[in-house]
Amino acid sequence: MRLGSGTFAACCVVIQVLGVALFLRGFFPAPIRSSSRTEHQAEPPAPEPSAGDRSNWTKLPPPLFRKVVIMLIDGLRDDFVFGSKGVKFMPYTTYLVEKGASHSFVAEATLPTVTMPRIKAMMTGSLPGFIDVVRNLNSPALVEDNVITQAKAAGKRIIFYGDETWVKLFPKHFVEYDGTTSFFVSDYTEVDNNVTRHLDKVLKRGDWDVLILHYLGLDHIGHVSGPSSPLIGHKLREMDSVLMKIHTSLLSEERDTLVPNLLVLCGDHGMSEAGGHGASSMEELNTALILISSAFERKPGDIRRPKHVQQTDLAATLAIGLGLPIPGNSVGSLLFPTVEGRPVREQLRFLHLNAVQLSKLLQENVPSYTKEPGFEQFKMSERLHGNWIRLYLEENNSEVLFNLGAKVRRQYLEALRTLSLSLSRQVAQYDIYSMLVGTVMVLEVLVLLLLSMPQALSNKAELEVPLWSPVFSLLFYLVFLVLSALHVIVCTSAESSCYFCGLSWLTAGGVMALISALLCAVVSALAKVFADGRLLRKNPAHPKARWSELDVLILLGTLGHVLSLGASSFIEEEHQTCSDHKAELSVLAALSLFVIFVLVQRRCSLTSKVAMALGLLGVYCYRAAIGNVLFPWQRDSKDISKGVIEARFVHVFVLGILFTGTKDLLKSQVIAADFTIKTVGLWEIYSGLVLLAALLFRPHNLPVLVLSLLIQTLMTKFIWKPLRHDAAEITIMHYWFGQAFFYFQGNSNNIATVDVSAGFVGLDTYMEVPAAFLTAFATFAGPVLWASHLVSFLSSETRRGPAAKRSLHRPEGLLTRWPCPVLSQEAPSGSTCGSALSHACFCYALTCSFPVSAYIILVTSLRHHLFIWSVFSPKLLYEGMHVLITAAICVFFTAMDQTNTKS
Repeated sequence: MRLGSGTFAACCVVIQVLGVALFLRGFFPAPIRSSSRTEHQAEPPAPEPSAGDRSNWTKLPPPLFRKVVIMLIDGLRDDFVFGSKGVKFMPYTTYLVEKGASHSFVAEATLPTVTMPRIKAMMTGSLPGFIDVVRNLNSPALVEDNVITQAKAAGKRIIFYGDETWVKLFPKHFVEYDGTTSFFVSDYTEVDNNVTRHLDKVLKRGDWDVLILHYLGLDHIGHVSGPSSPLIGHKLREMDSVLMKIHTSLLSEERDTLVPNLLVLCGDHGMSEAGGHGASSMEELNTALILISSAFERKPGDIRRPKHVQQTDLAATLAIGLGLPIPGNSVGSLLFPTVEGRPVREQLRFLHLNAVQLSKLLQENVPSYTKEPGFEQFKMSERLHGNWIRLYLEENNSEVLFNLGAKVRRQYLEALRTLSLSLSRQVAQYDIYSMLVGTVMVLEVLVLLLLSMPQALSNKAELEVPLWSPVFSLLFYLVFLVLSALHVIVCTSAESSCYFCGLSWLTAGGVMALISALLCAVVSALAKVFADGRLLRKNPAHPKARWSELDVLILLGTLGHVLSLGASSFIEEEHQTCSDHKAELSVLAALSLFVIFVLVQRRCSLTSKVAMALGLLGVYCYRAAIGNVLFPWQRDSKDISKGVIEARFVHVFVLGILFTGTKDLLKSQVIAADFTIKTVGLWEIYSGLVLLAALLFRPHNLPVLVLSLLIQTLMTKFIWKPLRHDAAEITIMHYWFGQAFFYFQGNSNNIATVDVSAGFVGLDTYMEVPAAFLTAFATFAGPVLWASHLVSFLSSETRRGPAAKRSLHRPEGLLTRWPCPVLSQEAPSGSTCGSALSHACFCYALTCSFPVSAYIILVTSLRHHLFIWSVFSPKLLYEGMHVLITAAICVFFTAMDQTNTKS
């Protein structure tokens, strides 16, 4: 069956997307889980060890606190509280840290540093999987053991106000709640007022046991303006006043009940110097954690410096404080300062419960758990604890008893630390089988694309695809039977869970058939290559392909891109560009918008030119409205708004330009109009995307957009046309420039550099689909704009006559000059030389397949590397997105190629 090279490439990339998705599902594993406890049934607590079996401490200890208030400030990194900003803007909190009855900690989060996984870590004590960075967009209900579920089961009444992520994670757990969306980052005022407005009435009531408040304003300010914004100070001062209100209310209540309460001030993650989060910088990982209670006695002159602990330690501490079982999946340790004021027997009881829980988790997830140092330390601690109980029951106040108690306490704390480290190392198990199946699919597609290059990039831009012969061949059935047998063996003998084994047998059989068919197609293509090689040896007069300087450059560039994927320090040291002062930035932004209009409007219709001019004017007005730039008559930025009206004004012109371009495309097809109309339509779609990018880019990135357009103009006039590069070379150059401008606009292989605020330009409320589209477009604007420019350029050039066609498909470069009989002949004058867009689609697919195939192999071999989650895993997600975008581009190229053929 003969297929156009574009259609063939599009199909290959779609298959590759499936392979990458399967690999990602296996690479991002599920964390370790405890099988001994479910959501609805908890096993009885471990009894106190006793050498003489005379201890009656077999139940859970009573709660340490009557009420618990958790005040979570999103994005509260540690220096906002313990640094100079805390001293300046949070005086009451600083007083409590330095002189009050409190314990202060720097809680170290783990990747990914986004809200939903961090809430899970604090409430379950477990380390969420890295794939939770994706699930953060739509949090599913949390089914694993956690403090909130245990508190509800114990009959405690829980009230929540704030980020609706909690409501999604814990549905039907709160007796009263009011959720606010966390993704509408343009709002940093109402989103917190909606929480604080409930405080007065709730603090006066006594019908609750746990109150959770999640404030989002600080994080939203960071996303929009960064941690150095003056708005940060105002928000910290507001949070300090809220903390003071809660604390004074709890103290007033304690005077009547004489039972201590607990106030927890914490952050879920920090924020980078650019204001984002999600990666592994110290500013994103380190958060403030303060436990405040009258139970924490403090002597005069007692200076307590914040200690570094793990964020997962909070779950065990809250469980002990509320008299609940420690969550079964917790890898955290009890924050011992919270119980150091209790009697020694109670201290050892709390430490023993924590050690038993960690040791059980270790036994269920590590086959050789008896050889783990932490398990040995735990058993020794338990024996010493039993001896201490025996002495305690015989005589209470001897010095021997005191010294032994201190020794047991140290032994338990060391055992807890070692057990926690051992579990953290074992926290994830890779699904090797799913990874292997996905890798095979990706590599088969890459090999098939490489073997198909001579035909796909030939003058006819077509190739013979053996669709039926592989399916009805003996090799196909043999491979299919072998793979099916291996699937049965792996899935019946696998000790751990496997995603691919969890699929239905029909679906798994379909994947096996696809892999078998691809393998047969690869074998068939190899046989054809060998046959063509023998034919060339019999025909020595056939000219051989030679490597030009451009061919060498393209090859070296592709290999360099592949090799750079293995770098770790390179990604760790990437930095964001900084903006200038506001006056200079205003001039630069205005000049950039003017140059954008000059470069883009030249091929637009009159209507689109007017719309483009008004739209770019609206872009400047929007940036002035939100305070990024100034109008000439504006001296300060007092009148700052959200710019919703101005942004929507630009959106109208973007949609208008896109509608005009689409109308011209349809018109050229329906009524068979002149091809010039189609060329104008494609350019207008491109110009509409440029206008949208200008709206979403930060002002200091507008010059980057100008440079992108300027390079496109210069390359078109002075490189691609005069030097007569073929379509394959032009496509690869567009691909490289798109990748380059992805980084030039401030992106990196780091999740924290994603500009979330771009998704809410023009929105006054949270709408998931528009916000996701705008964020994705702003992030990948470089590759998208260069791809849209490519389709416009190739579509226009292939209709300029025979000379242009020969320049785009000339059989002179290595990429389109292959040793086959078809290409050894000169194309007749005026004949079509195949489809440039088909060549472009194929080259896009092939160029993208190289790095993703290499990187899949790389991360598989480096899955135990120190930086696997901080460096390589985020990069893997970006490579997956590039494959998805390439698939969309190939489908669009193929559609345009079909319309070219019809017209």
